[in-house]
Amino acid sequence: MKRGSLVIIGLSEAFSDIWQELADGLNVQMQRLAEETGMPATGDVAAVIVAAGGAEREAMDWLDQHGQSVGPAVFVVGADTGRRTALRMVARGANDYFALPDDLEILRNEAASAIERYVESALSTARHAEGVQDAAFAGIVGESAALKDELRRAERVMHHRDASVLIVGETGTGKELLARVIHEGGSRSAAPFVPVNCSALPANLVESELFGHEKGAFTGAHAAKPGLFEMADGGTLFLDEVGTMPLEVQAKLLRVLEDKEVRRVGGTKSRKVDIRILAATNVDMEEEIRNGDFRADLYFRLAIITLTVPPLRDRGDDVLLLAQNYLERLAELHQVPLPPLSREVSKALRGYDWPGNVRELRNAIERALLLSPPGELDVGELLRTPVMGVDEGSGAIPFPASLLSITEAAARVMLELCDGNRSEAARRLEISRQRLSRILGKNPKTQTKQDHLD
Repeated sequence: MKRGSLVIIGLSEAFSDIWQELADGLNVQMQRLAEETGMPATGDVAAVIVAAGGAEREAMDWLDQHGQSVGPAVFVVGADTGRRTALRMVARGANDYFALPDDLEILRNEAASAIERYVESALSTARHAEGVQDAAFAGIVGESAALKDELRRAERVMHHRDASVLIVGETGTGKELLARVIHEGGSRSAAPFVPVNCSALPANLVESELFGHEKGAFTGAHAAKPGLFEMADGGTLFLDEVGTMPLEVQAKLLRVLEDKEVRRVGGTKSRKVDIRILAATNVDMEEEIRNGDFRADLYFRLAIITLTVPPLRDRGDDVLLLAQNYLERLAELHQVPLPPLSREVSKALRGYDWPGNVRELRNAIERALLLSPPGELDVGELLRTPVMGVDEGSGAIPFPASLLSITEAAARVMLELCDGNRSEAARRLEISRQRLSRILGKNPKTQTKQDHLD
């Protein structure tokens, strides 16, 4: 643990030969600063000595200008042994005044105490930061190497308060959870975390929701309204499914990232915002760029650091740890007996690839817990999930029929399996989201379907 440094403000050359010896005896580094430097930054400063032997009046002027600053202990060292001088120094913000050579030992003891207080404060801050970080990561369950590697990278970036991060991963892997961890473990944790799902915002209101609007900016704008950027001021704005953001809004987002200013719709005045941007996507952003659906310059600005949340199928026995965690929480929530993870259940959990990832696992556990006999977990109920396939006898996909009708029907079925999430449906169909929208747009039954949160 650092012991901090001893800073000497040189108003006088008197006693200058003792400062280095004092610092060496206290086992700290020494810095010499000129009078005009003022109060040093408090980052690693344990104590400040204003060297004023014969320059006591200048020391009072220095204290009038800097002595009330919140920071390290400030000791004035002079040659005037008068009690009135000491009182004046303390009244102006000094922690104490010492007249040398008589008070040298007292000065040494007080400086040692200040350094010990600095060390204790630094240790306390470190413990608090470690506790906050541990609490933030506590919500993420898993021990697999694939997950731990990404969490270590997240831990390194969370303390850089302005670094943008793009979190990538399949639907249901926990991208928003990781974003919250980064926010809550960093220095912005006391400020708001504002999540927004870009795919769920109405196209004609995206700009207004993000940047806010002034009264009368458009029909229905009866009052001024701050946008999500302003609401997140000081904290973190999380843009989920950022790849679905309209191109015209992408340009404005890029300007916000560059200028740290937002302008409401219908407004003429820009407002400064101090925010961190975290974004997430489950689509191939490079493909979106090639298709002209996402700006390359915005992508590179968002993806300064990219974190990948691994799918559940690549996390080995994490599925068992997660299942046990969900069982305990959900059994308590629903007030039912906690069933054991039997060998049969564990085998079934490992043997399924969980295309819906952690979200699908949680839903499956909750369903099986509620529908199984008390104290048991029925494997049939556990894996009775629509994403495992469509009943071939249901007639959901017509045949015989034209290729166009079969294509439309297949797109509709996949969209149903993905709970209305077009990005995930497109990924599973191995087509672009735009092509899926064109296919669905040909059928009036699908034009009103809402996209849901991932």
